[in-house]
Amino acid sequence: MAYRSFRMAAGLTAALMATTLLTGPVAAQTGRSAPLPPGVETAWLEPTPRPALNVDPTVLPSRAEALAAAEYVTASQIAAMAREPLALSTGSNLTQMSSNWVAATFYVGAARLARVSDDPETLRFLTAVAEHYNYSVRGARSGPTMLNADDIAIGDLYEELYARRRQEGLLMPLRQRLDWQVPHLNRSVETPALVWWWADALFMAPPVLARMSALTGDPKYLTAADREWRRTAEHLWVPEQRLFLRDERFKDRTEANGAPIYWSRANAWTMAGLARWLESLPADHANRAYYVDLFQKLSSRILELQQDAGLWRASLLAPEVYPEAETSGSGFYVYGLAWGINHGLLDRETYLPAVTKGWAALNRHVLPSGLIGAAQKTGDMPVHTRPEETGLYATGAYVLAGLEIADLNGPVQSLPRAEPERDTPEVIAATTPTPPAPVTVVGEEELRRRAEEMRATAALSYDPAGLNRPSTIERLTPPTAGEQRPRAVARFAPDRFDDLLWENDRVAHRIYGPALEGREPPSGSGIDVWAKRVRYPFMDRQLKFPNYHTDRGEGLDYYDVGRGRGAGGLGLWQDNKLWTSRNFKTYRIEETGGDEARFSVDYAPWPVDVNRRVWETRDFSLPMGSNFTRMTSTLNSDSAEPLIVGIGITRRANDNGSGFVTRDAANGRLTFWEPENPEHGSIGIAILVDPAMVEGFAQDADNYLILLRVTPGQPFTYYMGSAWDGGLDFKTREAWESFVASYTPSVGWR
Repeated sequence: MAYRSFRMAAGLTAALMATTLLTGPVAAQTGRSAPLPPGVETAWLEPTPRPALNVDPTVLPSRAEALAAAEYVTASQIAAMAREPLALSTGSNLTQMSSNWVAATFYVGAARLARVSDDPETLRFLTAVAEHYNYSVRGARSGPTMLNADDIAIGDLYEELYARRRQEGLLMPLRQRLDWQVPHLNRSVETPALVWWWADALFMAPPVLARMSALTGDPKYLTAADREWRRTAEHLWVPEQRLFLRDERFKDRTEANGAPIYWSRANAWTMAGLARWLESLPADHANRAYYVDLFQKLSSRILELQQDAGLWRASLLAPEVYPEAETSGSGFYVYGLAWGINHGLLDRETYLPAVTKGWAALNRHVLPSGLIGAAQKTGDMPVHTRPEETGLYATGAYVLAGLEIADLNGPVQSLPRAEPERDTPEVIAATTPTPPAPVTVVGEEELRRRAEEMRATAALSYDPAGLNRPSTIERLTPPTAGEQRPRAVARFAPDRFDDLLWENDRVAHRIYGPALEGREPPSGSGIDVWAKRVRYPFMDRQLKFPNYHTDRGEGLDYYDVGRGRGAGGLGLWQDNKLWTSRNFKTYRIEETGGDEARFSVDYAPWPVDVNRRVWETRDFSLPMGSNFTRMTSTLNSDSAEPLIVGIGITRRANDNGSGFVTRDAANGRLTFWEPENPEHGSIGIAILVDPAMVEGFAQDADNYLILLRVTPGQPFTYYMGSAWDGGLDFKTREAWESFVASYTPSVGWR
């Protein structure tokens, strides 16, 4: 990407601060351009060479081509923003770094790009932005401004950084504002005025509220946003047109040709907002079908209104009144239509030609500067647009579109969309700009004194997270005689975000419950494996420590379920894609503390493609002396057609290889010995199924799968087993695989 020389740690952050203090107010008052901010080197602002941009409307670019275009435009926009002086008041800023909705729309696209980019500089820039505004939002002066959706849009950036870093302070100011908003959004008495009274608001605020629920596990934000979203739609959605009014002033207004005024960007904001809203809306949400239906109806109308050249006009029903190109609305339409295909909501054959035609047309308007031209200026209705006009929101829309174009080269993706995985400490350090030392720190002696001061600060400061604990590992307190009694146990753990734990004298496992579903996306219905070194139950003892991933003598949890099925989670295999449930919803413990642990759970309905819903009840049984948990699943569906079930094991690879997988259809076996973890060793996992049900094997990006043909409503049984070479029973892969090959389930398959 472009910013190989964008040395933000000691440069841009300081320059941004200096610009704010020195040139910002002058620029805001006079409107004059200013020289580069102090300390900004020209080399930082040089973008990479322009890549080839596809302008053939019949061609779907490769993933690499689409990402290169998105990276180029992003780097160009960052360079343009870095050249601009910063005004103290961010309300009307149109081209520079800001906390307003104009810039926030660009941050949404740039943040999604930073998830897949190999270059850290976009993330470093976004972090500098968030640090500059101290993770806060505008609008503190009055009640209406505290509810203003535009000022909430930047919250997506703060949520993105929180999802990647889990630093609680990043979310605090935004959450405080949303807590204040919730009672007003969730009001029980209908009022003449709406909170979100204009269509643009549906892009700015609802996705931020829905994502706050996903990140925190608190449903109140989503509940409140859902209520106000539907209020807004009741006022602005026109069913016979399948379009949104910008606001209620336009109900009776017409264009010069007599057509009603349906502003392109207002409908584009809504389409893009729906896509982002559905990314965080739970699959089993009561109103999910309402939003999917709305998205599909709006998309079908937008498809009809695309112009031959590939873009959409500023006034959707009056193309002859506004014949010139307009990219800000069109960019969001390309994004929304491609997103709908990628998530199985829109038919690929029907909509893909419009997407490729729109993408090619957008590329014709990438200016020599790398910015997107023909972008209608800020406003509330259609106006004429010049080819050289740009807007940060147009760039953001283009980047989002490019990312979805890239994903069109892959399989359909499930909803809701998983939050990004947490960054490693090394990535966090590399992408967090460090404030420069005070200007008085000059010379070797002052540098040494400053370094000593920083060491003292780290050593003497109280850390509420306990990060200043001694480096030695605290051992578990020796168990009492009663605690050392081997037994099979199952426990629901609300103290651990609703985990369900079970173990016997050989193995230990857990699955994830409702509380964790929101707090730690992408938790799901995969099965976790714990490494166990003792014959008595140890999971509760280990969980008394905040870091239960550390071996304190009895074992630990170092297995990473990730986005996969873990050790024996299942899903429905259709069109080369695995459709999976979220975390379990309800549970029942039937037996614990003796010779067998038995319990059952229910999984709420989840979608299989767009045509089917499935729900599950599963019974678990783990007797003493066994490495295998017996599971009996009953899958029900709104269709009687047979199901292809994929039972999976999460794929794993590291510097020691990709492990060893064995597939045995004749005996109904799938086994995987993971590559060695340098610190903790290896875990082996095996799935045993009825050979008569086996349809074959498959794999996706996350899992190895054994496939079974299942009839809805008819229970089927399978076994999941695990072993750890640091435990007491199996020290080698050969010993484990020999045991699995000779193992015969004592209960059988029915």
